[in-house]
Amino acid sequence: MKDIKFDKIKARIDELILFGEEVLKTQRPSAEFIRASVNNQMFNELRSVGLSFLQTVFNNGHPIYIEFDAKAKLSTPHDTVSAIGILKAAKREIDGGWLFSLKELLSAEIFSDFLEMAEHLLDEDYKDPAAVMIGSVLEEHLRQQAINNSIALEIQKPDKTIPKKADTLNSELASQGIYNKLDQKSITAWLDLRNKAAHGKYREYSKEQVNLMYQGVVNFIARTS
Repeated sequence: MKDIKFDKIKARIDELILFGEEVLKTQRPSAEFIRASVNNQMFNELRSVGLSFLQTVFNNGHPIYIEFDAKAKLSTPHDTVSAIGILKAAKREIDGGWLFSLKELLSAEIFSDFLEMAEHLLDEDYKDPAAVMIGSVLEEHLRQQAINNSIALEIQKPDKTIPKKADTLNSELASQGIYNKLDQKSITAWLDLRNKAAHGKYREYSKEQVNLMYQGVVNFIARTS
């Protein structure tokens, strides 16, 4: 499963680089009072899909995303060449495995620590904070699954960017076949339990249900990591 996810991401970065080269082929030389340019529509598409991909895979605080955003702004041959170069740098990071090995190592350690804490809370009969903690681990796992499968974590609006809710990521991951419909239904139920705990609806679920949630989430993460 992991190799399949990496292959999808590697294939996508190759597509973007090839598209950048196609955009560059449309360049028109400069003339009097007119600068050299490339096809404006194609360049805008390259910028849009490039930013979306880099944000999903790296996040918008990563130097590669920031450099692409800053240097691939105008529909000129110069900015197109910059875009291609930055995408090739991203490809080297991805092909080298540096990004994913680090992210997955940190995620695995964090998940393990938080799940151990949740288990301890359950043992001490603190079902409510345990439910919130388990749900938080599940939600972060869904985000990592989305990143590994080139699913955007945010929805672009004309005036702002909105993070996708966990339920939306759950639906999109299931629709892509990352896991089956039974898993999707279980995740929906676990997220609902987490939300009840987070909003103080403590009487609407039992410790036994939180225990089942804990066991289910641990098993789900083990199967899909």
